[in-house]
Amino acid sequence: MFAVAALVASISLGGMLAKAAEPNTAAKELVSYRLEKWKTTHSEGEKADKLVGTLKKLRCEVKVGSHGGHMDVNYRCPKWQQMALKSHEEAHQWEAWLKKLGFETKHAH
Repeated sequence: MFAVAALVASISLGGMLAKAAEPNTAAKELVSYRLEKWKTTHSEGEKADKLVGTLKKLRCEVKVGSHGGHMDVNYRCPKWQQMALKSHEEAHQWEAWLKKLGFETKHAH
């Protein structure tokens, strides 16, 4: 799951998530997402911390365990959640990131 960690690091999550989490009348794009069953990914260090933080900001349930020098990040989001984004490009970045983590997504304009 190093690809997931690389994606987390490559997308400017802080700025995008701030736009997604705050009500914004200028938002043009909506991305809905859910993940009904628990998923687990392995991660390490700062990348694991960023992943956990992002999942929590997205209102997902997150459990973390560690063994063998890495962290197991368990997560799910059984109810549909939604984020509003300012651009089509940001919406597609988030949608791709969520899908890589196993989420169902819907994208509306």
